[in-house]
This record gives sequence, C-alpha cells and structure tokens, in this order.
Amino acid sequence: MKLNEIRDNAGARKARTRVGRGRGSGKGTTAGRGDKGQKSRSGVSLLGFEGGQMPLYRRMPKRGFKNIFAKKYEIVNIGRLQKAIDDKKLDGKGTIDAAAMAAAGLVKNKSDGVRLLGNGEISAALTIEVMGASKSAIAAVEKAGGKVVTLAPPRVARNRKTTKSSAKPDDGGQPDAKPDAKPDTKPDDKGKATEADAETEADKDDTE
Repeated sequence: MKLNEIRDNAGARKARTRVGRGRGSGKGTTAGRGDKGQKSRSGVSLLGFEGGQMPLYRRMPKRGFKNIFAKKYEIVNIGRLQKAIDDKKLDGKGTIDAAAMAAAGLVKNKSDGVRLLGNGEISAALTIEVMGASKSAIAAVEKAGGKVVTLAPPRVARNRKTTKSSAKPDDGGQPDAKPDAKPDTKPDDKGKATEADAETEADKDDTE
C-alpha cells in the first residue's frame, strides 16, 4: 500500500448533479425546479405567503409581552449556605456576597445578583449581602444571630427632557387683586342735587 494508492470507499463521494444540460440528461428544461417565474429562482422565500391576504400569524391576537428590563436573579436557599459552610466551601466569619457564592459553586455569577430564600435550616451566624431576600429567609438568618444586607438594584439612567413649570409663583395665599373698578357714571336717580348743580344755583342768586 502506497500513499498514491489510497482511495475513498465506494459511495463516499457523490458527484454533483449537473442540471440544465438538455433533456437527455433527465434534468433539462426546468432543471428540476418545475415552476416558472419567482418560484423557479433562488433566494426567494414564500413561507407564510397567502396570496396577498392578511397572513394567519398576523390575524391571530397577541397576548402578553416580554419585559426587556426585567432582572434575572440567582436563587440560593439558606439550607445550601449551611451545607456549603459545613463542607468548608464558605467562610462564615466574613461577609458572604455573590462573589463568595460563585467561588463556592452556589451560583454562576452571570446574572443581576442573588436572591436569598428561606428553604432549609441555618445555624451559623452569617452576614449576607444579596440583592433581595424573602421574609422567611431574613427571619431565619436573624434568629441564628446573623443579618441580611439587601442591596438596592442599580438604577438605569434615562434621558428625560426637563420641562418648564407652568405653575404660577406663590402669592402668599392671598386672593388675586381685582382690577380697579370704574367710577359709577350713572346719574343720581333719587333727585338729589349734585355739587355742580348747587354751584349753578348760587351763581343765579348772585346775578339777581
């Protein structure tokens, strides 16, 4: 056996079918496509096309949505923490956070944090820093002499346009001042003589 005598097994390599080489080849005329126009071309996808009418997947009602801002937390029960301490994977003297849990193999440390739940029992007094914890988990840790520090989730900075306030300045709670009232120009309807009339009567007496 020589290197130039090595061959593939029979049927290991199959020759590509040459289409469009005349009717005698068996793959002439339409070259195996069997249709005209758009369907006979390559690179065309007609999946879901229903002759121009509204497709079924667009006629169906949609339910629910996916919250793209949702946080994904790793779940750790207090029973797993106690087992990790018993197995010497965690040091109960220091603060136990997400990095320490990841080093112990409790979480993958690829999420937005750790949430502590109260399944199981704990006897060690631990100081635990997590993003969230259930009431039962906090009560169990505090009963064992430890404490749970809940970290606030990081806030997402959003660009909000500041709008000018349309509120009026504080006027001290006093009612709005009314515009100056116009003087009463109605004539005296009670028959009383005005000052001008009195002056004219006095002038007449002097002339007489």
